[in-house]
Parts: sequence; C-alpha cells; structure tokens
Amino acid sequence: MPVSAPSPPRLQSPFIHCPINFTPSSFSAKNVRSPSTSYPRIKAELDPNTVVAISVGVASVALGIGIPVFYETQIDNAAKRENTQPCFPCNGTGAQKCRLCVGSGNVTVELGGGEKEVSNCVNCDGAGSLTCTTCQGSGVQPRYLDRREFKDDD
Repeated sequence: MPVSAPSPPRLQSPFIHCPINFTPSSFSAKNVRSPSTSYPRIKAELDPNTVVAISVGVASVALGIGIPVFYETQIDNAAKRENTQPCFPCNGTGAQKCRLCVGSGNVTVELGGGEKEVSNCVNCDGAGSLTCTTCQGSGVQPRYLDRREFKDDD
C-alpha cells in the first residue's frame, strides 16, 4: 500500500476572507504570483467605539504637538516686540511704598502709660520705599516668563 504525503496545512483566520493554502510548490522561485492572481482580502470590522478611540488618539497627538509649537511661536514673537508697558504694582516708578511704616520711614510704638517711641523702620531702613519686586526697579512690566528666575539645581 503506498503511503501518501500529508495534506498541506490551511491557514484559517476570521480576518482573512479566503483561506491560504500552503503547498511545497508555492514556495519555489518559479511560482511567482502573476498580476492576475488575486491576494486574499483582509476583513476589518470597525465598530463605533474603535473609530472614536482612533479619532481621540489622533487628536491627542495633534494637540500634543500643536500646543507647544503655538506657545513657542508666541514666545518668539513676544521677544521681538519691545516691552513698554509700565509696571502695575509700582505704576512705573520702580519703587513701592513700605508696608510696615506706610512710606514714612518711621515706626511709632506705644509703650504704655501714654509713652511713644519713634524709630527708623527696620524693613526699609528709614527710606519709606522698597524696590519693586515685580519689575526689580526697572518700572517696566515684565512678560510672564521674564518674571520667573530659573535656577539650575546642579
């Protein structure tokens, strides 16, 4: 009784429309597919949830790239413009009135029994004003990122 060779395996998949047959002759160099031979079609079933998930992913990537690029161009454009806006806290003077002595340079302390002691303000050293902490005394309102001092912690 002659022994026959086992039949070639068939690839079954729910995503492939027609099964693919593997035969030893299909792997030879002379059996190259001709343009008339059709390839198996792949079925892709997209439910609405998958479409929404893909859309959200694409939008997230676009926003993740677009927003930093937008801010970078705005920063570059702002750096090109001259800043002439007066500082808001000091009204462009570069100095703020001392809060402890209310600009007088002296502090009055009531000791009791009707006695009062007047001394120089320890906050402003008797000047009555302090350098504006917003504009650092320049009188010009700094831009948003110019207000921050980035220090290297190394």
